[in-house]
Amino acid sequence: MIDKDEQLLRQFFSEAAHQKVEDDGFTERVMKRLETEGRLQASVIRLHTITRLWTVFCISVFVILFVVFRGWELLAVHLEVMLRTMAAQSFSINLMMLFSVVFGLLFVGTGEIISSETARK
Repeated sequence: MIDKDEQLLRQFFSEAAHQKVEDDGFTERVMKRLETEGRLQASVIRLHTITRLWTVFCISVFVILFVVFRGWELLAVHLEVMLRTMAAQSFSINLMMLFSVVFGLLFVGTGEIISSETARK
């Protein structure tokens, strides 16, 4: 019984495999588009790799220049000057400026939250 079922299935699928469905070139267009999208994705990956290499190169140049010009000494001097002069200065806070900065940060933060929520949908 099982052999007969298998034989019938093979016969059915062999007949279906030889059938040609007319699609007015739809299959060819889909295959060409898939090839184009594959090439586009490969170029995006290549561009992503190039940008990462450029980033690594720029960071390497920065580190080399920082070491060559002894950047840590400059940072130490600036930090020392800032700490010594900070104690001598009196701070005056302009409340209008403080409110403007806080309002601006809230406005931008709210906009970012709204845009991230709409991007998820």
